[in-house]
Amino acid sequence: MATTVSLTEFAGLTLKQKLARAERINRLKAQGLILPLLVFLFVVFLLPIGILLYKSVENPEVVGSLPRTVEAIAAWDGRGLPEESVYQALAQDLAEARKNQTIGDLSKRLNMELAGYRSLLAKTGRALPFKQEPASYKDALESLDERWGDPAYWQVIRRNDSAFTSYFLLASLDHRIDDLGELASATPDQAIYLDIFVRTFWMGVVITAICLVLAYPLAYLLANLPTRTSNLLMILVLLPFWTSILVRVAAWIVLLQSGGLINSALIAMGVIDQPLQLVFNRTGVYVAMVHIMLPFMILPIFSVMKGISPSYMRAAISLGCHPFASFWRVYFPQTLAGVGAGCLLVFILSIGYYITPALLGSPNDQMISYFVAFYTNTTINWGMATALGGLLLLATMLLYVVYSWLVGASRLRLG
Repeated sequence: MATTVSLTEFAGLTLKQKLARAERINRLKAQGLILPLLVFLFVVFLLPIGILLYKSVENPEVVGSLPRTVEAIAAWDGRGLPEESVYQALAQDLAEARKNQTIGDLSKRLNMELAGYRSLLAKTGRALPFKQEPASYKDALESLDERWGDPAYWQVIRRNDSAFTSYFLLASLDHRIDDLGELASATPDQAIYLDIFVRTFWMGVVITAICLVLAYPLAYLLANLPTRTSNLLMILVLLPFWTSILVRVAAWIVLLQSGGLINSALIAMGVIDQPLQLVFNRTGVYVAMVHIMLPFMILPIFSVMKGISPSYMRAAISLGCHPFASFWRVYFPQTLAGVGAGCLLVFILSIGYYITPALLGSPNDQMISYFVAFYTNTTINWGMATALGGLLLLATMLLYVVYSWLVGASRLRLG
């Protein structure tokens, strides 16, 4: 019966409705084919980015370890010292945190904002719980350590009365929330990250510019040589992809160090008397990074150049245009899609590199990726690591948006 009704309804449909239904079914089938790819992208790309951004604002330590204190301190206006009930709540929370072995994470988090908090909580935690209930928790805690009489330590707890915080993002931008709850600049000894971001982007620009200057004529040569010769030279361009980055970096250390092949050859030829400092500085980083990034600039430009017909140049020259002017007015504009793609690719890869500056650069040549790795592997500070990584990701996305707005995403060609 149901089949009869279905056939009757289908027979009563107009031709336009039948076509629309058939197209909808085909569209659903096509979407079903790409569903595994969408799931894969979500799991390995979007989900990690979401976790990254969440970790940069996550703040569970204070709320989880000091629930009574957070609730009691909410009524404090931030002036002077909090009331007796706040001291009592803190003593109860610290005694429970010591029992649950969470006082370590709490002290680590609070010590990020105010140095000395780790020792204060460790000393106080060892004395809790009190053997007898004190007449005044305020006097009892201040007798354990006089720092409990300093409003600055209570201000830190008050600023972290939420499960989310802007501390790490603000610290990554050399800013902080002061005791009055207002946005302020970070102290000079902590205001380092904006300079590191500027250094990172500047080094990315320099590396991209050098790669472009070297890659454009080489790509032009490869695109205009006979196919056999071009293929042989292309193998040399692709050869670095067949070796590990560590191997390439180690090779540059051997070449550039004071007793390396380059300095030894220059001294032997009498060009210099003393070895040049070519490694463990900005020069060594630029040389190695350009060597690593050059294929990423050559390939997009070469791909675009191979699709340009030589008849355009011949037509311009035959009409009386000078060959040099023909190149800049006819040929070069057609390669801008490849140039833009290569510059975008090289710049984005450069600002995120870690191993090459770490091995070939000095402390003043480290980029933001070094500090992401430092907070991830050394201090285990996920908040700062994810905040710095999130800002780097945001800068990359903004760069792509600006490029798409200026050039147009439809003109972007990677190969």
